[in-house]
Amino acid sequence: MTIETANAATAPGLLNTLTWAWLFTALPTAVCLWFINAPYGRHNPGSWGPQVNARVGWLLMESPSVLIPIGVFIYLRGWESTAITVFFLIWQTHYVHRAWVYPFRLARTSSPMPIALAGFGAIFNFINCGLHGTWLIVFHDSIALDWAAPHFLAGINLFIIGMAVNIDSCTRLLRLKKENPGGYTLPQGGLFRWVSCPHYFGEIIEWFGWALLTWSLPGLTFAVWTLANLGPRSRAHHQWYREQFPDYPAKRKALIPGIF
Repeated sequence: MTIETANAATAPGLLNTLTWAWLFTALPTAVCLWFINAPYGRHNPGSWGPQVNARVGWLLMESPSVLIPIGVFIYLRGWESTAITVFFLIWQTHYVHRAWVYPFRLARTSSPMPIALAGFGAIFNFINCGLHGTWLIVFHDSIALDWAAPHFLAGINLFIIGMAVNIDSCTRLLRLKKENPGGYTLPQGGLFRWVSCPHYFGEIIEWFGWALLTWSLPGLTFAVWTLANLGPRSRAHHQWYREQFPDYPAKRKALIPGIF
């Protein structure tokens, strides 16, 4: 057995081990975030060290999720594979908007972000993209699309629906912030009729859709991490709204309509 053959045989097992380990760390993270709010936006106490402009923070934090996949795509000559090209375009549809469009839609009065938090976010995105990129590199010869497969059809539809909900809800929040730069206004319309954080609900749906359409362990891991991050933050937002607005709709839930 050559060194190349041995490495090829070892790589899938090592990748699975690392991915499972990363997945399981989502649980203690969710527990911590249940009690400690991530310090940005309305939950930023200003005590987490040096701060950076919100737009700069988002650019620093999210840009790895655009740049790393581009590098992997070029390395693999991904344009020669329909499956890799489709996955790449779907991923970039979300992250080009998140990293390079959304930050410039933020109001100039948006709260600054701790540099430490932007750094933690960038590290998370490096790990997440690293696992996805390694998965593509290790399994690129066997990755194929079954356009009629139930998991692919369900996944692509969930991704599209989730992204539409996320963008619509973020647009409503951004509009309110620009209309009232000095404070917060009760959001209305769209899924805000039923939940306090439809933008998070949409993003969670997106990445569970991604897990289905890629049918991959890194995809599932990312979806679980998204829920671990945004579930506790939705609860914190919901409690904050109820404290700030005495007339807050009693039937509105935090994240999932009619449930939570």
